[in-house]
Amino acid sequence: MRIAGIDPEMKFGGGEVQVMGLTLELLRAGHDAELVCDPDGELWQRAQKERVRCRPLRIRNSLDAAAGLRLRALLARYHYDIAHFHTARAHAMAPYAYRRAGALVVTRRMDYVPNRWFAPWLYNRAVDRIVAISDGVAQALVRAGVARDRIKIIPSGVDCTRYAPPGAVARREARAELGLLADEIAVGSIGALVVRKGHRVLIDAMALVRGDRSGDRSAETVSAGLRCFIAGAGPLRSELARQIVQLNLDRIVTLLGPLEDVRRLLNALDVFVMPSLNEGLGVAALEALATGLPVVASAVGGLPDVVKHQRSGILVEPENTASLMKAIMRLAVDRPLRCAMGREGRQSVTQRWSIELMGRQTLGLYQACLDRSQLPTASDPFGIG
Repeated sequence: MRIAGIDPEMKFGGGEVQVMGLTLELLRAGHDAELVCDPDGELWQRAQKERVRCRPLRIRNSLDAAAGLRLRALLARYHYDIAHFHTARAHAMAPYAYRRAGALVVTRRMDYVPNRWFAPWLYNRAVDRIVAISDGVAQALVRAGVARDRIKIIPSGVDCTRYAPPGAVARREARAELGLLADEIAVGSIGALVVRKGHRVLIDAMALVRGDRSGDRSAETVSAGLRCFIAGAGPLRSELARQIVQLNLDRIVTLLGPLEDVRRLLNALDVFVMPSLNEGLGVAALEALATGLPVVASAVGGLPDVVKHQRSGILVEPENTASLMKAIMRLAVDRPLRCAMGREGRQSVTQRWSIELMGRQTLGLYQACLDRSQLPTASDPFGIG
């Protein structure tokens, strides 16, 4: 198959990790997979390093008609079997791709309800099928008026060879890079510094940890040696830095900024935390589980599918600072529990969330779309020509 993956975003977040992973998996399977992306974006730069062929397309916003017409011409020129739209701005370009590829597919990664006027028109008419990365995402689409039989759930995948429990040397080097002592417990979070990722809640929970005077001597000893690392970039960085200083946590909580390779942090951690307020699935949680870490996560979106409560981690109510603190402390003081949950999480990811499985399921959907020849034969209903 000839496949065009369309992702115009400038930053390289969890969605772009999935786009890159899927593209590489399609290439390994022998298909001709290319990316349509912004030549100034990080996805373009990383794809070039992996020798993935890219086609340039800048999309200013969802109303960029000029970009839509450029995309239409590009698809017509290169004769793709599948055009796969991966982000909200890309989705808005789907009507321009009408009849310019064998089938049109979109992936939806967010678990909040999309625009109730635009979503039914776009997802029920402009494309052939919708990929939802979790049941929570699928339910949100249905609540917006999208027909359930047009939605296929294909969870995100993780490269379980790249993300794996570190050896002793790799772990020791990763912890030394962060200045961690042998007896210190490291918890961490990776994600864009935006409100929905819940980093403010995590910082407040660390303040509770520091102030814990429960009378449990072992817990008080561990809390004194607990460190927290937050990796990522985003508009909340300055606000989070102020919060850390105001709570006198500057020796306990560290903002690392964006990491080119998140394994540098994962290999050093004892516990991974994902305190999101909403989340489609949680790629960062999958990567942490694959690395053999127990995960404390909010019970939102697709995270309960990824983190099995009391087995591979602990689920807590979103924005519940006290519950988050208790879950972190429970794992911090109990090394055998951390190890058992880490083993369970690694096994679960390799069986259910691998990039290879995601690739096979996506290819199956592509073929089903082509076999059914779902594109209308009537004149263009979108009036684009």
